[in-house]
Amino acid sequence: MRVPILMPQLGESIAEATVRDIKIKVGQNVKTDEDVLEVETEKAMMEVTTPCSGEVLEVTAELDVSYPVGAILGYLEASEETTKKIESTEKPENLDKETTSPTKKDQLADQSPSKADIISNVSVTPTIEGLPVPAKASGARYISPRLRARMEELGLNAADLAGIAGSGAGGRVTVEDFESFMHDLETKKTSPASSMRIAVADSMRRSWTRPLATVGSPVRLDNLLEHRKNSSPKPGPTIYAIRALALALSERTASAGRLVGNQIIHPSSIDIGFAVEVDDGVLVPVIRKVDQIPFKDLLAQYSSLVDAAKKRRLPKEASNPPGIATVTNFGTFGIVWATPIPLPEQNLVLGLGFGQKKPSWNNEKECWAPVIEAELTLSFDHRVLDGGGAGRLLSRIAELLQNPEEL
Repeated sequence: MRVPILMPQLGESIAEATVRDIKIKVGQNVKTDEDVLEVETEKAMMEVTTPCSGEVLEVTAELDVSYPVGAILGYLEASEETTKKIESTEKPENLDKETTSPTKKDQLADQSPSKADIISNVSVTPTIEGLPVPAKASGARYISPRLRARMEELGLNAADLAGIAGSGAGGRVTVEDFESFMHDLETKKTSPASSMRIAVADSMRRSWTRPLATVGSPVRLDNLLEHRKNSSPKPGPTIYAIRALALALSERTASAGRLVGNQIIHPSSIDIGFAVEVDDGVLVPVIRKVDQIPFKDLLAQYSSLVDAAKKRRLPKEASNPPGIATVTNFGTFGIVWATPIPLPEQNLVLGLGFGQKKPSWNNEKECWAPVIEAELTLSFDHRVLDGGGAGRLLSRIAELLQNPEEL
């Protein structure tokens, strides 16, 4: 009997993956859980395995093509006994209990507002060509159904309209504006965006649906650099920042919480991610329970994950579920100050700038003395944290970095 090979759910926020390698051929015999395809997500390269043993009947997947979760990538010919086992394990339990009864459906219908009530509550303002636009909508914030359908046809979203000057009422982008913009693009030089770049763009769009803010503070690194000099092996500044952030958050877990409805969900584990630059994008490996790992043991795990990220082969446990916060050391690029954006699943991102030698007044010697100083930035979801709370968290992180023996 035919058994499909499906694109699995590869992570909480992963909706699709791109096929990069096909390891099977028609007629080949395979075992249960055998690696048959290699796929690429925005986080790493992962394997697709067989649901059972059998003979490869058909391979429908194509190289360099993206498929959504649940898509059929091929078929196996399996025995009737094997097929029955699969069906028995996949059959949902208590199906009748989960089915909404007609009585409950009727109750929900009775509670729903009527179409007339909905229409009476909508405020619209007539515009040119008789098209109504919501009174408080203007520019790209309002997209007509006709324009939205055209955008979906081309695989575009609202952020892609940012560069279009609307000629409609209130600066609204019309279909004609959109088509003119698309026609103009045909005269421009273009190149296809990689799956990594598209994934990063999607994450940033989702992140900006929240009110984000950034606070910053200078931190002296002299003690940290001295501690590093006397350590073997020598940890980099990012490891110090990861550990300091983890300890500070363990003291006030609500700072890394997520606002869901009218509740702040506290993290159950202090899992910290860190940004690693790869070809055409960034990966964020996660170290679990950082507050419980001795500082001297962090370096080996950190180095291993950096190597895996650069090869695009992060283990699942290092990417899913995501961490509660991220550290990014933009100082490695000579950048002094930046406002990094938290990932959609996170509330916080800590940034570390480039260390610079600056004069500082020495009260004991009553003279100016050079010190190494860098800027720390903390970007946060303003719904969860206010400026004062973010400032106190950042001050605690700076205090730990200036006293590395406490890490």
